[in-house]
Amino acid sequence: MILQDERAKEAARHPAWLQPYLDSPEKQKQLYKKTLFIVILSQIFGGAGLAAGITVGALLAQDMLGTDSMTGFPTALFTLGSAASALLVGRLSQRFGRRTGLAAGFWGGAVGAAGVVAAAVTSSIVLLFASLFIYGAGTATNLQARYAGTDMAASTQRAMAVSLAMVSTTFGAVAGPNLVEIMGEFAHSIGIPALAGPFILAAAAFSLAGLVLFVFLRPDPLIVAKAIASEPKEENAVHLATEPAVNKRGIVAGASVMVLTQLVMVAIMTMTPVHMGHHGHELGEVGLVIGFHVGAMYLPSLITGVLVDKVGRTAMAVAAGAVLLAAGLVSAFAPADSMVLLVIALVLLGLGWNFGLISSTAIIVDATHPSSRAKTQGSVDVLVALAGASGGVLSGIVVAHSSYAALSLAGAMLSLLLIPMVIWSRRS
Repeated sequence: MILQDERAKEAARHPAWLQPYLDSPEKQKQLYKKTLFIVILSQIFGGAGLAAGITVGALLAQDMLGTDSMTGFPTALFTLGSAASALLVGRLSQRFGRRTGLAAGFWGGAVGAAGVVAAAVTSSIVLLFASLFIYGAGTATNLQARYAGTDMAASTQRAMAVSLAMVSTTFGAVAGPNLVEIMGEFAHSIGIPALAGPFILAAAAFSLAGLVLFVFLRPDPLIVAKAIASEPKEENAVHLATEPAVNKRGIVAGASVMVLTQLVMVAIMTMTPVHMGHHGHELGEVGLVIGFHVGAMYLPSLITGVLVDKVGRTAMAVAAGAVLLAAGLVSAFAPADSMVLLVIALVLLGLGWNFGLISSTAIIVDATHPSSRAKTQGSVDVLVALAGASGGVLSGIVVAHSSYAALSLAGAMLSLLLIPMVIWSRRS
């Protein structure tokens, strides 16, 4: 009788649809696989939307403003928008689930992209800046979607889950920059400035990403994970590892690695198209370099995920610092007319970011509990976005008053700070 009463109380705590996932490890594994598939599909579209701002945002601002000193502002604006959106998406996800939070974020990014197109048509700087800020919602959501894949993952699967979500972004993110000329021609044919063309693609891509998540991400993995974590451990035979208490030092270490890698990557990446434009490179060549860069940001993720899970979070975070250092040195000393060296520099920059992001994401997931995980992840991504905004603003100012080489050397030196940070984390 007592056992029946306890089971009745457990059933009353959760909706009827949730109970099978609490009782069956096999259904949990099925949900893990289904969630990864849906996240991968949405990330393909999200990556295409993300690429527009990276590739032509600075060039569009340069064209409309007529000065180089403000060319870092587009990146700063959509990364500031990303910061605000990361907090909102994290809070929405914590309260209503990943499905609602992520879909809302992608649709916000689509509205922002459409606003950029309208700003280019009307030559409105105010509308451009406001729309770039809103466009940042898509950037934030594209990044936060990687967490959805970890909600139902065991501790030994988390880096791989992140890597699967990220590598799927490659398809859209690499295709996006290489569609710059095609979208520019299409935009010109319908009376829209060519540089706004990629934002037409971004509006459609972000809309589709949100639709995929809203329609198909059922049941919501975060809601299920929180319910599993709330169950009594002795009665809860699940495939997930027992969740630890919150590890604040782990959160600080993971956030620090993520912030530094984002700061260095955004600063150098933002000014590379402008640097190339000053030295006679065509828009197609800019798209090619950025395409290689974005590919390096995401394509190695499958290997990186395995390494982070097998070799360790700390070792891969140190590797991130070393690769970013090499990227800064190559970009600083490469001749401006050398496409090969520019590609190598930007590939290294993307690879270092990849190592840092996946290792630090795994550190943060390990250090959090499902009951507060999404909110914490959103807060960390706010810091990441603010770091990107700072890198975007400062990069334009540094290059305007010094040089692209000086900016790259500064990024190389900053990347060295990753090493003492992860050593401190390991000692902790």
